[in-house]
Amino acid sequence: MKTIEDLLKEHHFFKGLNPEYISLIAGCGKNAVFKKGEYVAREGKEANHFFIIQQGKVAIDILTVEEGPVIIQTVQAGDIFGWSWIIEPHFWRFDARVLETTHAIALDGKCLRGKCNEDPKLGYELLKRFSSVLAQRLEMARMQLMDIYGSKSGKKKRQG
Repeated sequence: MKTIEDLLKEHHFFKGLNPEYISLIAGCGKNAVFKKGEYVAREGKEANHFFIIQQGKVAIDILTVEEGPVIIQTVQAGDIFGWSWIIEPHFWRFDARVLETTHAIALDGKCLRGKCNEDPKLGYELLKRFSSVLAQRLEMARMQLMDIYGSKSGKKKRQG
């Protein structure tokens, strides 16, 4: 049976990170299981975790005025989600709904923020990695919104 530290060492997100940091991060982790239909994150609620999906699928969606909830990305085994814990004011910027039973490593953001405050180099390393996740999430949201609103403007032109 692999420990959380073992799993983190093997994960691409942590590649090249100082082994001492991986050990510190693992100390903030626990295994978690979420059932289909359960919300792992709700927009506007306090964000104190990020997750590494081991098995299962989670839909990340945003609420749009015209369309309601729109899935911007589906994360699955090997993916990470939950950058809101690292950026103040630490509130979720999206909803995350479980599509099928999901096993994940849940890393406690409060614990990690404390470790980052003690060792700013750790904080910088995590921020660099989460910047990539954030950029990817923004690109996915942009693409989804272009699909939604681009198809609407095309419909209006054809009807007019």
